[in-house]
Amino acid sequence: MSSDRPPATAHAAPARPLSGRVAALPLRVVGDCMGTLLATLAAALLLTLLGLPQQARAQTVSQAPSQAPAQPGSPIPLEQILGLARDGAGAPLGARVDVIPGQLDPRLRLAPCEQIQPYLPPGARPWGKTRVGLRCTRGAVAWNVFLPVTVKVWAPAIVTAVPVAADTPLAAEHLQLAVVDIAESNSPVYSRSDELIGRRLSRAQAAGATLRADTLRARIWFGAGDLVQVDSVGNGFRISGEAEALSPGVEGQPVRLRAASGKLLSAWPVGERRAEIRL
Repeated sequence: MSSDRPPATAHAAPARPLSGRVAALPLRVVGDCMGTLLATLAAALLLTLLGLPQQARAQTVSQAPSQAPAQPGSPIPLEQILGLARDGAGAPLGARVDVIPGQLDPRLRLAPCEQIQPYLPPGARPWGKTRVGLRCTRGAVAWNVFLPVTVKVWAPAIVTAVPVAADTPLAAEHLQLAVVDIAESNSPVYSRSDELIGRRLSRAQAAGATLRADTLRARIWFGAGDLVQVDSVGNGFRISGEAEALSPGVEGQPVRLRAASGKLLSAWPVGERRAEIRL
């Protein structure tokens, strides 16, 4: 956190979640498409910090008297802010997003500011436990602070229907669909049970646990010495050949192969006796 010793004290209201529906977050891969959403909702978070009414106001904040929180400018309804967030997120139907603001350091003293710009700091997670930057872009003193926030994304994903022991091959009776916070972890979730049938757990899971990529044992697609089909994949083309595996082909780990010419290759195991070189 940083500020330039301005005269007014920032006042924060108790944190409360800001909720809205978004339209298309990928269920299987938790990526960074929430960056636009979080930056847009940061304006609403700022209003929550200032203790403004449920009716959200504009991101432009007019100058306030010393020792008092900034006052809002022209009104913009909260529904409009959430609509902007929906457009920016671009994702799954029926998902619900809750944004829970934390607290600024109570020791900070922030000068009155006419315009506050929210942004997602470089390297910050777009969801889960993260932070939003707030910078004064029009005021007597330029300041920049970071607000901790928690972004929860509620969407359908596969969970365990019963307790399941480690190394158990998953069957249909072990699985069910439930609405969970898919932003709780960076590890991808699954939206279809057929993607999990036959997979084994790397550790025991209680009933209702969300099944993610890191809860499953990595598959071994081929062994050392096996002849493997190798696909070289680039922009608009695919070239196939064969090579000998020099080590086991473990899912998610690169493997060394030797082509018939003797050339050594590095590829990624992608299926039964199949590997891929990504160009």
